[in-house]
Amino acid sequence: MADSPATAPYASTDRTVPARYRDRTSYDRALVHGILDEAYVCHLGFVRDGAPVVLPTLFGRVGERLYIHGSTGSRPLRAAGQAGPGLEVCLTVTHVDGLVLARSAMHHSINFRSVVVHGTAHEVTDPQERLTALDALVDHVVPGRSSDTRPPNAKELAATAVISLDLNEVSAKVRAGGPNDDAEDLGLPYWAGVLPLAPAYGAPVPADGLDPAVAVPGYLTAR
Repeated sequence: MADSPATAPYASTDRTVPARYRDRTSYDRALVHGILDEAYVCHLGFVRDGAPVVLPTLFGRVGERLYIHGSTGSRPLRAAGQAGPGLEVCLTVTHVDGLVLARSAMHHSINFRSVVVHGTAHEVTDPQERLTALDALVDHVVPGRSSDTRPPNAKELAATAVISLDLNEVSAKVRAGGPNDDAEDLGLPYWAGVLPLAPAYGAPVPADGLDPAVAVPGYLTAR
């Protein structure tokens, strides 16, 4: 039975087939979504005045669409909203899951999970979609937070631009496992292995002036 559109792998394109380590590449939709949803920051690349620019920024995902927000004065957001085909971009996220320490300097590496998205970003102008996008951006960082805060007012909405990027040309790349030492190095007296890395959340720190009666939300203490 064929996969449904919601579960079918992404189609590979010339831009999503890597030149190296093709065995680490995946077009699995669930894997891509999982890597994106775990990331707090993406890097958005585009060309401005003939030169490449890469900006770190927050993002959110709703189904097969990513949303990025910023000031209405931001150059990439203005470019995406100008009349025409939109803004050609490349968006990436990366998780470092472990430091791979080999017996030789050459074979040191990292275990990672990454996603690269190519496409055309467009300004979001529909009022309801803008609100959905902004809620998604807040909930992407802390799930449940958008319903536990004051929504943006008219002045804030007027100062905020939102662009969308559809997940069409997408690939994931994953490196896992231990070092790939050469056979002749296996007997060398150097420690080799993996130093795992994982995000850790500290105890919530209340803001200055917070009413002591306001309890820490459960979605923070459960993390």
